[in-house]
Amino acid sequence: MAGGDDLKLLGAWPSPFVTRVKLALALKGLSYEDVEEDLYKKSELLLKSNPVHKKIPVLIHNGAPVCESMIIVQYIDEVFAGTGPSLLPADPYERAVARFWVPYVDDKLVAPWRQWLRGKTEEEKSEGKKQAFAAVGVLEGALRECSKGGGFFGGDGVGLVDVALGGVLSWMKVTEALSGDKIFDAAKTPLLAAWVERFIELDAAKAALPDVGRLLEFAKAREAAAAASK
Repeated sequence: MAGGDDLKLLGAWPSPFVTRVKLALALKGLSYEDVEEDLYKKSELLLKSNPVHKKIPVLIHNGAPVCESMIIVQYIDEVFAGTGPSLLPADPYERAVARFWVPYVDDKLVAPWRQWLRGKTEEEKSEGKKQAFAAVGVLEGALRECSKGGGFFGGDGVGLVDVALGGVLSWMKVTEALSGDKIFDAAKTPLLAAWVERFIELDAAKAALPDVGRLLEFAKAREAAAAASK
């Protein structure tokens, strides 16, 4: 571990937000203690470490907790600047652009995707799906602009936006399996479709992304439990 730092990640394996942090840690080559939380019976450590939101992920670095997935990712990049690749560009304008697209991924893709997957009515699900596909189209253009001909949002290497979007890839594949819809369609968004294949072949992605088959079984079990409780 770099510099003898003590890193502990409080999370849950299915969480795409936890996956983002795992991606950043893997890209930096950092070792850490992976603490699996029971979200139905949250630990005292989690409640003490994130008393405001009481949510995962939380990264505890030498006893100090850092919360919220993309804040943690940027923290890792800054604190371990001399370790592994830089996730944020050196240029201030390019950093600002990356920081613009991160909340876009969350607000315009991830939020409607969750509505699509877990909406209470078919109308809610349909609207979520519509908004998610609109966001994918916009992100195709963002990738074209941000990559500058490279393979990633960060250019030739993985950057902040790659981690933000990459963290949800396993869930997107699960959604494709459940719905029959192709989210990153090579015919409609060829750059993103190629990016997905490139991203999942990264060593860091192989280490951090949850197995799609296991995640699919988890999603089906959750769906069945939700149906049974109605």
